[in-house]
Amino acid sequence: MNPFETAINKKHQTYFESIRKIEEDNLAAKTALCEKIESIDFSVLKTFSEWEEATKNVLALQDEWRTIGFAPRKLNQKVFERYRHACDAFFSAKAEFFKQVRNSYAENYRKKVELCENAESLKDNTDWKETSEKFIQLQKEWKAIGPVPRKYSDELWKRFISACDYFFDQKKKNTNSLHGEELENLEKKKNLIARINSLKKSDHPNETVATLKALIEEWSTIGHVPFKEKDKVYKDFRAAVDKKYEELNIDWVSRRLETFKNNLKDMNTKGQRKLIHERDKLLHARERLNSEIATYENNLGYFTSTTQKGSKVILELERKIDTLKEESRLIEEKIRLIEDNL
Repeated sequence: MNPFETAINKKHQTYFESIRKIEEDNLAAKTALCEKIESIDFSVLKTFSEWEEATKNVLALQDEWRTIGFAPRKLNQKVFERYRHACDAFFSAKAEFFKQVRNSYAENYRKKVELCENAESLKDNTDWKETSEKFIQLQKEWKAIGPVPRKYSDELWKRFISACDYFFDQKKKNTNSLHGEELENLEKKKNLIARINSLKKSDHPNETVATLKALIEEWSTIGHVPFKEKDKVYKDFRAAVDKKYEELNIDWVSRRLETFKNNLKDMNTKGQRKLIHERDKLLHARERLNSEIATYENNLGYFTSTTQKGSKVILELERKIDTLKEESRLIEEKIRLIEDNL
């Protein structure tokens, strides 16, 4: 081989070696790109923004891939398939994420529409306590539900909160009105107590008793008072009535019967079951009292009045028996009143 041919061969060799070097470098660059795409951890991508950020990175890597030349022929197709598989895996995972999100959004939309319907069906309910609890539960459920498609988000929220606001506004108005009524009732009851206290015994006791009974009847027609005042005003009423009965020399059985009649009206509003329950309770009490009376009367036969101590014991037993009989008479009257109402 002459010197000229040798020089030509050397140049060819140098050229092909440089091509091989470039192809090897391209292979290394393409392999690195594949590894970067393959290293993306799909499990940590939980939001749209995270997936969009990852997509930007993958698209940038794809742009970079297109700037890289061929790899060695025997490996060029293989590295391309690896690159294509990595890209397909990423975009398939992204598509699955978006599909799941769309499905969850659809389910969340259905749940929120249902909550809106429930709230709207309750907004006119005037059972304030129970319905308030239901609305609070609906609001908790709303918070626990995930997002819906953005185009429906504001519309659903306005629909739901409008029903909530309407109910609580009506409740507030009613509560304010009710509080005003209760204050008026309190004043009425205080005035009635003052009228009882000022009642004078006339020359016709029966007329005074009738007036007192009418005042007691009027008390039962007055509605509720503020809760914190309820016990005090009733105590004052009871004290005024008892004092007036004492002034009129009316026996305690009659007084307690008047009180029971007043309570009986309240029981009547709660239905027959309440009346039957009260009657059964009184029947048991009467049976217990009659048993006690029989026991005391039996014990009375064991004592004689020949000694001072014996006379004192007999007197105490007789007083006890009389008290129990009065109590039994009161219970009999109460039972009769209940049965008249059944």
